[in-house]
Amino acid sequence: MKKILPLLLGLVMLLSLAACGSTSAAAPQPVQETPAEAPSQEQPAAESLPVETESPAQAEPAGSSVLVIYFSRTGEQYNVGVIDKGNTAIVAEMIAEAIEADLYEILPADDHYPMTYKELTDVALQEQREGARPAYVDSVPDLSGYDTIFIGAPVWWGDWPMILYTFFENTPLSGKTLIPFSTHAGSGLSGFDRSLAAAYPECTVTKGLAVAGTDAQNNPERLQPFVDSWLTELGF
Repeated sequence: MKKILPLLLGLVMLLSLAACGSTSAAAPQPVQETPAEAPSQEQPAAESLPVETESPAQAEPAGSSVLVIYFSRTGEQYNVGVIDKGNTAIVAEMIAEAIEADLYEILPADDHYPMTYKELTDVALQEQREGARPAYVDSVPDLSGYDTIFIGAPVWWGDWPMILYTFFENTPLSGKTLIPFSTHAGSGLSGFDRSLAAAYPECTVTKGLAVAGTDAQNNPERLQPFVDSWLTELGF
């Protein structure tokens, strides 16, 4: 009995040690809080979304703040024969192209003007003597967005063609800058600037341009630098 007792005590101690080892292995370890992952500095930033803009189909065109208005004639003209494009139309297109301006042609509502030169001058003189106001096609664009307007025509009997006076009397242009130009057969600007200032006293009328019809029709390459120089002088 004395021998068995020490053996039992030894067995109990072994079992106790085994239990302690098992408890130590199974004990939960403390959990460390993992910080949120910072973005890598080498990682490229996400692409920005494109800014939503109005589609071209819906957007209003910016257009130009300058308009070139002109009256011109084809048919037989002085010293250039029968022409398909009027002298004044050629100059108007030069101006518009050089400064990216808009164009508007004044067209007679009843085009009674002859296509032969002598008869055309007779009709022009009769209209001037009568103070006629020939009607033009009512298609004038909205002029409110234009700051500067060039106005050109051939010289008829030392003055604007009477159809231009119809336009002046029907078209308010208050506060705008007006720039006259003419095509002629020797009479120059022929007072276009003075009569334009009289028609629009509330506007600023600047230096005009006079071009011989023969130069416009036959020498446009030589004329272009002259037109460009005038436009530069005006600040364009």
